[in-house]
Amino acid sequence: MATYIRRREFISTLWGMAVAWPFVARAQQTAMPVIGYLGLGSPESDASRLTGFRRGLNQAGYVEGRNFVIEYRWAGEQADRLPMLVADLVQIQVTVIVTAGLVAALAAKAATTSIPIVFIAAADPVQLGLVASLNRPGGNLTGFNSYNGELGAKELALLHELVPGTATIGCLGNPNNPIFELTTRDLLTAAPIIGLKLEILKAGTDSEIDTAFESAVQARAGALLVEGDAFFITRIERLIGLAARHGIPTMYTFREFAVAGGLISYGTSLIEDWRQIGLYTGRILKGERPADLPVQQFTKIDLIINLRTAKTLGLEMSAKLLALADEVIE
Repeated sequence: MATYIRRREFISTLWGMAVAWPFVARAQQTAMPVIGYLGLGSPESDASRLTGFRRGLNQAGYVEGRNFVIEYRWAGEQADRLPMLVADLVQIQVTVIVTAGLVAALAAKAATTSIPIVFIAAADPVQLGLVASLNRPGGNLTGFNSYNGELGAKELALLHELVPGTATIGCLGNPNNPIFELTTRDLLTAAPIIGLKLEILKAGTDSEIDTAFESAVQARAGALLVEGDAFFITRIERLIGLAARHGIPTMYTFREFAVAGGLISYGTSLIEDWRQIGLYTGRILKGERPADLPVQQFTKIDLIINLRTAKTLGLEMSAKLLALADEVIE
């Protein structure tokens, strides 16, 4: 009888340990810092971002799964889901929230005033109300400003050098982006100075991208500039394919486009940008406050030319452009 009771007690103890183990494991896991990653897209669309982000964190001394974990929340390009997703991150009390894109940053700011937030904004963060000032953010947000008002004018000048005989250049932007009006206004101001007419093309869906390229052809645009919008970043292959199909020399903002087969890019690298964000996030994990971390401006701007694509389009690159290039893909 005693043997039976002891056996039953032993089995009950094992069962209790089995039930409790997931809670113990979770408690051990959450004892590490938890980064909440809020993305408008998907794991596939943010692959370059995450590569750079983890690289920066590693350089700061953090290895995912070893001394920090990430809770990923993806909106699947449905911006209206962001408030619900960030509310979940707040509820589980993540250590810091990192936002991919301006819309995600605004959603995070509305959700918490206490959890540190690291953002990347393609516009003046002060005007957007994200921070009090660039040097002293003052609240629970800091990050990077990727918008450079002079960049668009330089892109147009480079396109004019690429196709000197053209009078019209198309500009493809996403009207759902909060800074669409700002960026197109700057470009419309710069175009006549260079001697160009600018055809503004809008696309916030896949079908609108197709229509935009058809409109560029109808407008006899000699070249196309694709703005550095998060929506377009998730459609690198589609945009490059349409540019090739319609034979339109096209410039992009991010290096990843030129590497993937785009003709030319002038701007930053997603991987490098997000490496810096990873480094900044690491500083917060070590105890620094967002209020004391100045908002940074990305400064490394590279001109990348894909000569293979140029040959396919029948374009001759001028010696001036090739001399200006930071990298030539042959």
